[in-house]
Amino acid sequence: MEPDTLPLDPDMLRQVIQFLLAEGSSFWRELTRKWTLYQLGIALAVYACAWMLAWGLGPRYNDWLRTRDGWAKWRLRIGLLVQRRMRMILFVLLIWVVYLVMKEVTWGSRSVLLRIIANLAAAWLFIAFATRVFLSPAMAFVVRYGAWTWATLSILGLHDKTRVLLDSLAITLGDTRLSLWLLLKAVVVMATLMALARLAAGASAASIQRNRDISPSMQVLAVKVLQVMLFGAAFFLGLKAAGVDLTGLAVLSGAIGVGLGFGLQKVVSNLVSGIIILLDKSIKPGDVISLGDTFGWIESLGARYVSVVTRDGKEYLIPNEDLITGQVVNWSHSNDFVRLDIHFGCSYHDDPHAVRSIAIEAAKSVDRVLTTKPPVCHIVGFGDSSVDYILRFWITDPTGGLTNIRGNVFLALWDAFRENDISIPFPQREVRLLGDAPVPAAKGDGGPQRG
Repeated sequence: MEPDTLPLDPDMLRQVIQFLLAEGSSFWRELTRKWTLYQLGIALAVYACAWMLAWGLGPRYNDWLRTRDGWAKWRLRIGLLVQRRMRMILFVLLIWVVYLVMKEVTWGSRSVLLRIIANLAAAWLFIAFATRVFLSPAMAFVVRYGAWTWATLSILGLHDKTRVLLDSLAITLGDTRLSLWLLLKAVVVMATLMALARLAAGASAASIQRNRDISPSMQVLAVKVLQVMLFGAAFFLGLKAAGVDLTGLAVLSGAIGVGLGFGLQKVVSNLVSGIIILLDKSIKPGDVISLGDTFGWIESLGARYVSVVTRDGKEYLIPNEDLITGQVVNWSHSNDFVRLDIHFGCSYHDDPHAVRSIAIEAAKSVDRVLTTKPPVCHIVGFGDSSVDYILRFWITDPTGGLTNIRGNVFLALWDAFRENDISIPFPQREVRLLGDAPVPAAKGDGGPQRG
């Protein structure tokens, strides 16, 4: 569909040029007046004073800020921002003092420019502080310069004229009219709402995570739902500000949803599986799990996958569907107690009662082995060359590793057995080499008889 109104209409461009020339001519006449130049000189002198004050106070403020070790992070961030903007802060304070004095001692027309400069500086300083809440540099850039432009036009009294000018640059598609004013407004409003949504989501997530009455899995679910609601509301409000018809968008989103249902079945399955995992609390961040050959602890729960970090530092991104349909061993599902078994054998010449006592004491000497649930040792069989034992002990920190604790217990057994002369047998075999010489037959071996 071709647009009904082209943005490059010659008449429209002529009006824009005439508007800019008229405003530029008026601005130049005001700028070349005698008292306007005086006020510009005063503003430059005030800025020089602010620069010298910031140069002198900056190092002292920095030394004082370094001693604020007990401050919260947000207070330290504000302190650093004040340090970076100290020159502008001092300029705003001084220019307002100078303007108020000039307003009282001379005619009002001789301080108009100082009032405009003071308002602009205060607005720019406020916007610089306010846009620090944006985490995305691109979003902060859009909102900062958009707000600065809006504040400048409002203070200079050009807001309404600029709005009419930008609104005249438009195209019409069917029943929808899109102007440059609406697009700019939508970008700035959506960026601002997205930043506020991210700030609110971060603050709410921190509050939810500090609540010990909510399980870790439900904390993750609550944070995800809150983020979806806040960002969704920011998105639709931004579209509404741009004049987009949300009724048509609802029909389009329904069609897209049907297409996604067929084309992205795996993705949707993982999303639904993630919600089920969060609701049934089968796994949660910090749990130690085994899935196939993967053994590690859960670092985070995502919308599509679960991050599992192993002992060797590898991070596996396991789809949520695999955790629902596969067999998962959760070593810390209901509690943190984990029992480990060690098999070993000792000689038949050693007293089995002494072996069991020595093995139990050796296991107790290892740091991570629990003494509240003491180790036990049992005979499990009589082998070809040894008496077979099983040593069982408990730990409460499977995230610290299983192989290393088994190795420490084996090492403690080795030291204890050597101190108490307990031998660990190993199979021995006798090998006989058959040469060319005949082997003499033993008596009664059934050999040939002389007649």
